[in-house]
Amino acid sequence: MFRAVSSSRRHGAVLSSLPKAQFATLGIRFPLPKKEKPKEPVETDIRKNVARLQEAGTILTSGDVPMGEPLQPRLPPLRDQLLFSSSLMEEISAMPRDSNTMAPSTTLPRTTAAVLRAQAILSSGLLDTRVRDLASAAPGSVPYADIISRMVKDTERAQLVVSERTPLQQWLYSRVALFGPSTVHFVSGSAEEEKLLSARCIADGTMKPLNPKLRPNCFIALTDAKDVARSEESTFVCPVDKKNAGPTNNWRSPVEMKAELKAKFNKCMEGRTLYVVPFLMGPKGSKLARVGVQLTDSPYVVLNMKLMARVGLDVLEMIPSDSAAADAAARHPPEPARDPSAKFPQQKLGFVPCHHSVGVPLHESSKSTPWPCNIDKRVIAHFPDSREIWSFGSGYGGNALLGKKCLALRIASAIGREEGWFAEHMLILGLTSPTGKKHYIAAAFPSACGKTNLAMLRPSLPGWSVSCVGDDIAWMRFDSSGQLRAINPERGFFGVAPGTSELTNPSALAALRRDTLFTNCATTMDGDVWWEGLTPSRPEGLTTWQGTPGGTPNAFESLGPAAHPNARFTVSAERCPSLDPAWQDPEGVPISAIVFGGRRASTVPLVYQSRSWEHGVFMGATLSSERTAAAEGQMGEVRFDPFAMLPFCGYHMGDYFQHWLETPRRQNAKLPPIFHVNWFRRGPGGNWLWPGFGENARVLRWIAGRIEGTASSHETPIGFVPTLAELGVTTPPPRRAGGAHIASDVLQTVDAQGNPLLSLVPGTEADLLRVDRDEWRAEVDRIARHFETFGDRLPTQLSQELETLRTRTG
Repeated sequence: MFRAVSSSRRHGAVLSSLPKAQFATLGIRFPLPKKEKPKEPVETDIRKNVARLQEAGTILTSGDVPMGEPLQPRLPPLRDQLLFSSSLMEEISAMPRDSNTMAPSTTLPRTTAAVLRAQAILSSGLLDTRVRDLASAAPGSVPYADIISRMVKDTERAQLVVSERTPLQQWLYSRVALFGPSTVHFVSGSAEEEKLLSARCIADGTMKPLNPKLRPNCFIALTDAKDVARSEESTFVCPVDKKNAGPTNNWRSPVEMKAELKAKFNKCMEGRTLYVVPFLMGPKGSKLARVGVQLTDSPYVVLNMKLMARVGLDVLEMIPSDSAAADAAARHPPEPARDPSAKFPQQKLGFVPCHHSVGVPLHESSKSTPWPCNIDKRVIAHFPDSREIWSFGSGYGGNALLGKKCLALRIASAIGREEGWFAEHMLILGLTSPTGKKHYIAAAFPSACGKTNLAMLRPSLPGWSVSCVGDDIAWMRFDSSGQLRAINPERGFFGVAPGTSELTNPSALAALRRDTLFTNCATTMDGDVWWEGLTPSRPEGLTTWQGTPGGTPNAFESLGPAAHPNARFTVSAERCPSLDPAWQDPEGVPISAIVFGGRRASTVPLVYQSRSWEHGVFMGATLSSERTAAAEGQMGEVRFDPFAMLPFCGYHMGDYFQHWLETPRRQNAKLPPIFHVNWFRRGPGGNWLWPGFGENARVLRWIAGRIEGTASSHETPIGFVPTLAELGVTTPPPRRAGGAHIASDVLQTVDAQGNPLLSLVPGTEADLLRVDRDEWRAEVDRIARHFETFGDRLPTQLSQELETLRTRTG
């Protein structure tokens, strides 16, 4: 039944440590000591025996024995061990299975029952010669035998955890049987494992190390030219009832979609390693934190997940054991499943099941590519009723890092609606005044509209500071006192690189100096990365993100950007120099204000405040922005993006609006004020009216003043707008014909409190805060057409707010 496989064969067998007689059963010659019980501790034995096996052409890659204990007495019988050989995988794949669950419909032999228990193993895909050499040569690497020793310990730990969780076992078995991988690896989250994963990606050509003197432990990955952004047209939300998906989501019947997915995923991982990635969204101990388990065949995805979420065996242990689940069920009987097609719902599993494959199986005759993907068959499907996620064909971040937009927004928004909280596409920042008073602000912007820059803002105003809790996603709830609190469910930044510089975001650049994974950036001759906006001009000898090498800067003029417009960096939040001390507070930070913002060249002023909570929800529901490179589509097209959640809301958007309107009423909430900002307004000549970046602190200062009741404003048809004086804005005095300032005018540079004034180009200050009634009457008509798409699920309060705006602008 089992057979040994040479290490030269791609993703060969994974073998456990066995006594002499059992090696003979497998036909493997293994030079064991003459004595049945070796005197040396097993750690020493493994270090010696791994080298011997490698010399013999067979690799020992897994074991059930803790380090430092005698080998023979601790070994379980052969029938209880997990051996993933090619023949065993063939047996699993050939077994009769239930057509819905893909679980075995026959009694399993004991050896295969071990597979059902899904004991963690070490994959030969992580331990072949190329990976070994690369891992050993990496800066700061530890002895290779020590890496194996650590992974063997992790194996036994994962094995025990999974054996105590029957639903997890059954789910894992069914997926292994469907996907047909050559090997399976449980991701432990260890540093040793990270080095092996990086070496695996380098060996496959997926990643290249950057110059360690310039960027230690940094890598560059270049994707397929078609796999560069989120694909909204390939993304589906599949509740049982089509009406619950709403007009903003692509819908398919869950039964039909799962049948299609079953066909796509069938044997999709042949020749590859299946990585089991346990991850936690949110700080440990938070009431809002959620556990997910992602299955993927992409080591690049695993490395990104390790940066973006809390990954490891500690998370696996957070899944309720059989005994804990039984106690909980006795106290609170589970509700009936709402999705008849869901055989493994999250409510039963205790975690959100996430399935991902690049969709390119490796056969003996096939050759892997550096960036495997299957764009023609790409699909990203969400099942909010059963809380499942399936993604096929893409390796790009938003499509493949399933803890991010897929779980943290689409699935979490549906969970939040049921449980009375909000999952939002929002940054969270802390704003501290010179007197030490601090306010936390949550702000929603569409992708690539400056969330990361604002979250890591370095204010131009002396004495003011901004700290970062999160740059992309916020989960918010009202606590028992009615205070709105927010957590950042992520633990890293997946930011847009182009435009990031010392001027726009010095904190981000400081974070990217080491331990960063760059994607689709250009590279320099000295082994560094580059993108448009990083420096005033292009360096000599750039290699573009598509691999076009060398040449002068002018040589690239006809080739377009050197870095892709949606080039990304992935880095741990701990690298951010402005990280807020409370960023992992399980209770969350108290939110004092909510801000919406979009990219509009006209109509929308720099900042304005809502008149009420309902008016603020209306502002969020009518948020619009010019399309950016973060998603596929026509660049520059203005589209409505309600709450910046258009691509991410996991249920009907009309019900989403209602959730925002009614949840605070049910929870006796203290409602924070709501604002709208637009950094991107242009003048008649196309120039930016507002300098942005550090000067945005002037707007935040006014918002803080409104929270405290100390800042003034004037009322307009759309809400409350500050004066130029409140923002600390001035313009140069008039000049004489010769160009000199009029002698009687003194150019004031500070206000009465000594704060520096911002000098704008004469004539632009009026446009900056202008509310043009003609432009807003046209905007009202656009909003009316936008609201028509939600039919009878549009809340009455929003229709009333629209009529109020129509009256005020008329």
